[in-house]
Amino acid sequence: MAEAAITTQSQQPRALPGFERIRRYWDPANRVWAAKLLPGEFYVNRGEEMIVTTLGSCVAACIRDPKRGVGGMNHFMLPTRGGDPESWVDDPVNLATRYGNNAMEQLINRILKLGARRQDLEVKLFGGGRVLKGVTTDIGRRNIEFAMEYCATESLRLISRDLGGAYPRKVQFFPDTGRAFSKKLYRTRNQTLIEREEHYLHELEEEPVSGGDVDLFE
Repeated sequence: MAEAAITTQSQQPRALPGFERIRRYWDPANRVWAAKLLPGEFYVNRGEEMIVTTLGSCVAACIRDPKRGVGGMNHFMLPTRGGDPESWVDDPVNLATRYGNNAMEQLINRILKLGARRQDLEVKLFGGGRVLKGVTTDIGRRNIEFAMEYCATESLRLISRDLGGAYPRKVQFFPDTGRAFSKKLYRTRNQTLIEREEHYLHELEEEPVSGGDVDLFE
């Protein structure tokens, strides 16, 4: 009976509007509902729900307001044709800047809409590994440098990070408590992950990123 009680599912919380297409499932190991992010996605919640993703070259920003227990995670990569790293944050015309800013501002705006205060936000960064062997540009490094520079420029409080390296990593984030776990996948030759990131990178190169349509809530 005790074992059965441990694995019993609770009722699945309702996804916030706009996040209905995110894959959500019951995680028996953590005894919690989870939302799994793919490249280019983000998710926000205010309850006891885990957000999980697997990162190669991509970066995930886990952002929350610890006073109000709301937060979320994104999963993004910069396009390779984006100019000099020193101009990424300051140049609004730069393709990489526009995409990176959009990925961060979408997440932040949705968190603020749940009642968070911008001055109270804290950030944890993960990912940016060098796993795409056939690409000459160190995409992971570019993603790391952008994310770090963005936090500094926007005066966001970066409290922890697990970045770089040669291996993929699995990240689990609990916005209500702020707990985050990062596990490097040393023995995993995840061809699916690599193919997914290569496909995502190709989409970024082919599709223009519209700018100027994201409002930032102070």
